[in-house]
Amino acid sequence: MGGGGQGKDSSGAPSPLTPPSHLGPRLLLGERSHRDPAEANEHVSREGEGASPSLPCRLIGRGRVPGGRERGLAGPGTTPAPDMASQVLSKALVTAKWLSEAIRAQRVGPSLRVLDASWYPPQERNARQEFKESHIPGASFFDIEECRDKSSPYDFMLPSEAHFADYVGHLGISNDTHVVLYDGDKLGTFYAPRAWWMFRAFGHKDVSVLNGGFKNWVKEGHPVTAEISQPAPAVFKATLNKALLKTFEEMMENLSSRQFQVVDSRPEGRFRGTELDQGLESGHIPGSVNIPFHSFLTEAGHEKSLEEIQQMFQEKKVDLSKPLTATCRKGVTACHIALAAYLCGKPDVAVYDGSWSEWFHRAPPQYKVSELKRNKA
Repeated sequence: MGGGGQGKDSSGAPSPLTPPSHLGPRLLLGERSHRDPAEANEHVSREGEGASPSLPCRLIGRGRVPGGRERGLAGPGTTPAPDMASQVLSKALVTAKWLSEAIRAQRVGPSLRVLDASWYPPQERNARQEFKESHIPGASFFDIEECRDKSSPYDFMLPSEAHFADYVGHLGISNDTHVVLYDGDKLGTFYAPRAWWMFRAFGHKDVSVLNGGFKNWVKEGHPVTAEISQPAPAVFKATLNKALLKTFEEMMENLSSRQFQVVDSRPEGRFRGTELDQGLESGHIPGSVNIPFHSFLTEAGHEKSLEEIQQMFQEKKVDLSKPLTATCRKGVTACHIALAAYLCGKPDVAVYDGSWSEWFHRAPPQYKVSELKRNKA
């Protein structure tokens, strides 16, 4: 997402371009930015405006870049060269530059909504109060405490289709709205990928995460406001995509069938069972591998390059061509795994919604792997 910004349609939203299937959903190439490393991934495809989504194998956004090199999508069966990998980005991410331009152009409205999905432990920070004091202009607050299954004994479980549809509809979101999510975590991004996955789980594909989050939005000098917007309610129809969701029963069955790989996004100590996991004894599901969610982020809080993300999966022997389920403590940071894999062209990563919170309470003792318990034994 470099100096030229994302490809846009007549409404100003990113163009709904469809790339070759081997590169995953809406994967484009862009120019490298020499001004801001955070924008090095921003794709530029103005030449691709109006390209037909019914022609998935066409080269999209072809043109000339400095030095006379041609830009465009790699052909079927090829892999982007290493120096091009950091330029590849899915619509799952938008830059602060792109969003600030959209706000200045007054495009926030029925076709583009911005949501602050921040959540913090109550004893540490008050997400809703911070939103009231300072947020991205035109944004609404997505309260993950309200948009969940309150009847469940586990935190942040998915709400019903009707609950989700009603909740986001009151935020002015319809099935035709491009939704951009962010949060104010000090890491850059924490809860926004969870909200991103929730929208996708309920059938909404036009949803993005703000790369770098509110932390970098402020750092880069973009505008903030205390003015609370009141979007007109819209009609949203939610249809749960069960392929993106795993239950306890499915996780148990997978112990013997091994139908899908399992990646745990918690910190290493909690995965290994050597540290308490928010009051719970820690450990992991047998056969799962560990990729801590924060390792997908740069020190500044932006998503790492595609090449780095691919290498992380490869080092853990995670095959992105095969079924994959992500888990964590309560189904939140697991969505970082889903987002990272999506950027690599894998849009079908499922999330075990109950995650360790449910597994700890329901799984037999022999299915909770812990180095601490093993050492004591």
